[in-house]
Amino acid sequence: MSAAAFDHALAEIAAGRIVVIGGDRLRGGDIDLMCAARHVTPQVINFMATHGRGLICLAVTPARAKQLGLSLVNPGTARQTGRPFARSIEAASGVSTGISAADRAHTVAVAIAEGASAADVHSPGHVFPLIAQAGGVRARPSACEASIDLARLAGAGDAAVICSIMRDDGEMARLEDIGDLLREHHLAVADIGELIARLEGAAV
Repeated sequence: MSAAAFDHALAEIAAGRIVVIGGDRLRGGDIDLMCAARHVTPQVINFMATHGRGLICLAVTPARAKQLGLSLVNPGTARQTGRPFARSIEAASGVSTGISAADRAHTVAVAIAEGASAADVHSPGHVFPLIAQAGGVRARPSACEASIDLARLAGAGDAAVICSIMRDDGEMARLEDIGDLLREHHLAVADIGELIARLEGAAV
């Protein structure tokens, strides 16, 4: 991936648009749709549900998780699924059934609000938080951490909504499977390897 392509992906994130994250080393190469959480709208949620088809998750920092009273469902190393899930959440007010695109976008907005606390969310719900490692993508090279680091680099906060992409046949997609989706919707791709290289270069 070229530096220009990566910079384009960052610009798309900063502008509130959806990008694709590739290069997840912990989930066998699964790819994800990603949008900075501060820019999530019902239209973004609906796009992810329609074109991603996977579970729509909210990636948050450990500090944000603590603020919301969230902890890992399975904090050990045994029987892990590959994603650091906390319990599912719903906004405590302002939603109906919670599952609509508008309700899920509202839950995301409530969860990432500056003064949000555990009192602002109920469980279970229809938004699935993921708690990133404090060291970010360099500590855990997966889409959860990458999405937060990408949002930060783009100046778009420190939380993101991600959704893994399935093919029409129900199998997990790879980049070579989604050429039509990328072209039709002008989606930029952010590679985790390039992200790590960029962060390590900045740290030198």
